[in-house]
Amino acid sequence: MRIAILMANTDDSSFADQHPKDGEKWTALLSHQRPDWDYVAFSVKDGDFPQDIEAFDGFVITGSPASVHDVDAWVEQLSDLIRTLHDLRKPLFGACFGHQAIAKALGGKVETNPGGWVFGSTEMEISTPAPWVDAQQFRLYGAHIEQVTQMPEGATNIMTSEGCPIGGFRMEDHVFTTQNHPEMTPDFIAALIDELEEEKPAEVIASARDTLSKPANGPQFADWIVRFFEHAATAKS
Repeated sequence: MRIAILMANTDDSSFADQHPKDGEKWTALLSHQRPDWDYVAFSVKDGDFPQDIEAFDGFVITGSPASVHDVDAWVEQLSDLIRTLHDLRKPLFGACFGHQAIAKALGGKVETNPGGWVFGSTEMEISTPAPWVDAQQFRLYGAHIEQVTQMPEGATNIMTSEGCPIGGFRMEDHVFTTQNHPEMTPDFIAALIDELEEEKPAEVIASARDTLSKPANGPQFADWIVRFFEHAATAKS
């Protein structure tokens, strides 16, 4: 399979330069499960979009400190692409910003979290099983202040977490999302917490650090993502 990784991360700080870019993170995560697949990264936040979507079997939209409510041209272009992929039933996975962008582009709502920041290792629960998911409870790293509060028409809520009722959804066999970050490693989330210590409320940082003794299940979730793409290909054929 050939997977397009649509990088939405707008962080150009010195901290970001010290760590792998999202294209590398996602390639590393997914290639561990399917090393024979081809992964191609596009920096959509810089206006770099796939010219031929038929050249790809699936698409991943990454996280970002940007908001889906931003009026930047690339955000609207990404929304247009999401709608096109949905119309064509092309397999599409979104994480955090990607999850929110898919929801908003297809008619859902994204709003500020009532409980404030979600940061650190987050326990999630499968509320409605999907064919590619084989666990009931798991953990992922989270870092978000906005969340999906209304899904698009036709979507099914498949996972929840405390304070985030819509933790991920599916649309038939071609859309799969999560509010959190399967690509983040324990070292990266710990470094991110340190980096944001002076920027975020003290209680948010303390709470995030307290969760680090409970590692996330990123590799397990990566297996679900590749199985989603395989399931979507089978369902479409």
